[in-house]
Amino acid sequence: MVSRPELATSADPSLSGWRDGAAKEAIVEFVERVCTDGPDAVAVEERIAVFDNDGTLWCEKPMPIQLDFILRRLVAMATELPELRERQPWKAAFERDYGWLAKVMAEHYAGDDTNVRTLGGGILAAYEGISVEDFEAQSDEFLRSAQHPTLGRRYLETAYAPMVELLGYLEANGFSNYIASGGGRDFMRPISNDVYGIPRDRVIGSASTFEYTSDDRGGTITHKAEADYLDDGPQKPIRIWSRTGRRPLLAAGNSNGDIPMLDFTQHPDKPTLRLLVLHDDANREFDYVSGAEQALEKAAAAGWTVVSVRNDWATVF
Repeated sequence: MVSRPELATSADPSLSGWRDGAAKEAIVEFVERVCTDGPDAVAVEERIAVFDNDGTLWCEKPMPIQLDFILRRLVAMATELPELRERQPWKAAFERDYGWLAKVMAEHYAGDDTNVRTLGGGILAAYEGISVEDFEAQSDEFLRSAQHPTLGRRYLETAYAPMVELLGYLEANGFSNYIASGGGRDFMRPISNDVYGIPRDRVIGSASTFEYTSDDRGGTITHKAEADYLDDGPQKPIRIWSRTGRRPLLAAGNSNGDIPMLDFTQHPDKPTLRLLVLHDDANREFDYVSGAEQALEKAAAAGWTVVSVRNDWATVF
């Protein structure tokens, strides 16, 4: 189990995993404005913070963690059914063609989802008919045992320590933290509380549709090979509103797909904070801006707070 740092308090906003600088100052100033008596104070029930997951709360390179989970299932399917080996995405998975997969992600962040739909079709087919309990058990086992391919640590140990600390700091100051991820909701739920201190009912993410079958065991819910929604881009604000009924006060992301969520975090009469994580530390993690070009431009134009992994985090993991 990944240990979480002790919660900071408003009286001791140490945020020791953060280096002194503009990003840390922006966080502390925002929390003090929201949480102390004064004209900008906000009631506890309105203190909503939302966080993207991949690349914001945990590592997303060389591929998103859930993609590794799915590829292993696609390889198993192609091993059992050779005819799948000539169809994407089984072909790329079976041949370990990570170039094709990287191209799909790059196209997605550039606004072209043609191949994303192909990949999505395979993902949905991979878990068609599996019960929600069995899917959760497989996700949980994978996340607690699988190793990151280059960092020499388990996947659950690739959560960013400064961001986990920030979650605790916000929680200690009356915020309700939510994950709002393009990743699968039911993939993240088994570990969200252990890793982030975020209960499973506050995990917002992409989902397939379900089917309920009555039986003598209290009924069974199974995954269907149909997308319910992809929680990315414009869907993020919609899903946040559907779950919380509020605009967030704080939002954190790292990619172009997070722009609508960060835009949505605006209030005419309340303090807000928009954080954009910039991956610029090849020595301790990864150095890349692909998929975040538009977000960085928007951050500069709109005054969002850019969090540099290299300059703002005293530690990464």
